Amino acid sequence: MNVLLAGGGSTGHVAPLLATADALRRRDPGAGVLVLGTAQGLEARLVPERGYELAVVPRVPLPRKPSGDLLRLPGRLRSAVAGAARAIRDVRADVVVGFGGYVAVPAYLAARRAGVPVVVHEQNALPGVANRLGARWARSTAVTFPGTPLRGAVHTGMPLRTEVAGLARAADREALRRTARRELGLDPDTPTLLVTGGSLGAQRINDVLGACAPDLLAAGSQVLHACGRGKAVPLPEGTDTSRYVVREYLDGMDTAYAAADLVVGRSGAGTVSELTALGLPGVYVPLPIGNGEQRRNAESVVAAGGGVLVADADLDPAFVHARVLPLLSDRAALAAAAGAAAGFGVLDGDERLVDLVEAAAGAGAR
Repeated sequence: MNVLLAGGGSTGHVAPLLATADALRRRDPGAGVLVLGTAQGLEARLVPERGYELAVVPRVPLPRKPSGDLLRLPGRLRSAVAGAARAIRDVRADVVVGFGGYVAVPAYLAARRAGVPVVVHEQNALPGVANRLGARWARSTAVTFPGTPLRGAVHTGMPLRTEVAGLARAADREALRRTARRELGLDPDTPTLLVTGGSLGAQRINDVLGACAPDLLAAGSQVLHACGRGKAVPLPEGTDTSRYVVREYLDGMDTAYAAADLVVGRSGAGTVSELTALGLPGVYVPLPIGNGEQRRNAESVVAAGGGVLVADADLDPAFVHARVLPLLSDRAALAAAAGAAAGFGVLDGDERLVDLVEAAAGAGAR
């Protein structure tokens, strides 16, 4: 089987694409895998690092309102579709798998013209423009969250990074927790809050949680806070920085997850999927831009008791005192929230998606 995987721009598109590529190769080491992306996105670095070939096409943003990008769209799209068609021919694709983002639409259009079946994977509970288009003629449409409004959607969950899936399946999570805390310079026996705004950080989360550092530590907890490159956490004078540990970036998020009892962060599809797979309660602070997809991603697990949801504008010290501190200090409540989160976790999203890819490739074009 030969597969063209199309997706790029952000980690939200590239991470599940790479997890799916790895699953394809595990199942069939001889599978032909080519990735379609841009020269500007994260895929330009991450795809070759993972050992896969990258075919580059122009970035094609799909404007939501009139702009200069709308005027430039036809020419960019023609060029990108032509590049996608070359990639389909080069790998002799039996199926095209799209993950949304800038390169998905050219891949879907080129596949349709070439008579190659399409499989769509949508990460967010509220689908983007590219995948709403691709789902109109896809052989299969896979979604991360049940109830995602796409025609013929099949719930597969998110293809997880190997490190996260391995941690979720570990037999002795408690031993791993203690080991991870030691590796990160934390006390192995102290309840641990992980704070992260993603690789770019989230300054509001940094400011609010930093201001609450004395109270978090006084409650008997310790904090590992990834603030984002180029950002900082303004800690009050006298804060014990051996117990409130700030890092710009964490290379091994699986180690940070292993150390944590509770996580404060954004509610991107990847974050929600990883926390639920690991049975980690989350305090979800949706990104306050976009079409509201981050809020939708977290709503179901929060409604079931697997976490807390707070708007970015409502995250303040009063909220931390009222909702975060009591949860972090109550072992029974944390355990109940962890169990509720785990009820939404999917560990084999990559294998489920590959099942759909193989079925589409075997069925051939419509």
